[in-house]
Amino acid sequence: MAGNGTIGLEILEDLPDPDAVVIPYGGGGLTVGIASAIRALRPDTKIFTAEPETGAALAAALAAGHPADVDYRASFVDGAGSRRVLDSMWPLVTPLVDAALAIPIGEAAAAVRLLAERARVIAEGAGALAAAAALSGRAGSGKIVCIVSGGNINLSKLADILQGAAA
Repeated sequence: MAGNGTIGLEILEDLPDPDAVVIPYGGGGLTVGIASAIRALRPDTKIFTAEPETGAALAAALAAGHPADVDYRASFVDGAGSRRVLDSMWPLVTPLVDAALAIPIGEAAAAVRLLAERARVIAEGAGALAAAAALSGRAGSGKIVCIVSGGNINLSKLADILQGAAA
């Protein structure tokens, strides 16, 4: 997690005054690292996580006030989302995150396609969640930083997404 904090430092070095940072949420380590650095230096910056709505465990936990089981359904967004927030991660992530955004799988697929077509970036489903959140307006407006992490996507699935097939 401390190593992931350097991502937060790099963000602030390149953009000293972001309005929000959106981070894909899997196990929580990436979020805690980045958010810790940003909170320490820019406490007014909003921190959002993005999860697939097919496994939005952090969104459910924040709504319940404690980790809670969710109905997890596997999808091509396999690097984020889960049945439950790790009990050990809950006290670390809670004070750092303003909200957890549940992203429909179709919006994640559209973000994968957009990133590939316009930015020439191949992102896995989890990596595209932050961009999907920003594009939908869920992360607010202004200077929004999206963490696009991971390129581990099944090539057949990527081809389907690029051709416009449903996710």
